[in-house]
Amino acid sequence: MRRPILPGDITSTARALLAVAPAERRVLCERIFAGAGQASCHLRRHRQLCPNWGDGSLSAAARKFVLADEPFYDAPQYLSCTRLVLAQLARHVRHDPE
Repeated sequence: MRRPILPGDITSTARALLAVAPAERRVLCERIFAGAGQASCHLRRHRQLCPNWGDGSLSAAARKFVLADEPFYDAPQYLSCTRLVLAQLARHVRHDPE
């Protein structure tokens, strides 16, 4: 993933995770990050949006799924989802050769 990560990317991804059962969240998070990466590569290669994942942003990839309404940050499940997204981002940043 080469696009800058904006606050909306984090919240959209967390909202997508919040919309699924807790046991499904890690896999969905990885799928959203992978989709954003695929879209970014597609955009560089073809100079057009990826038909499946959008513009390469996490927000566009997350919006391919149902998003829960955005709760306050002190909602325990939303906080858990946000932490999961940030942990995945930290792993991704460490391994991105950019």
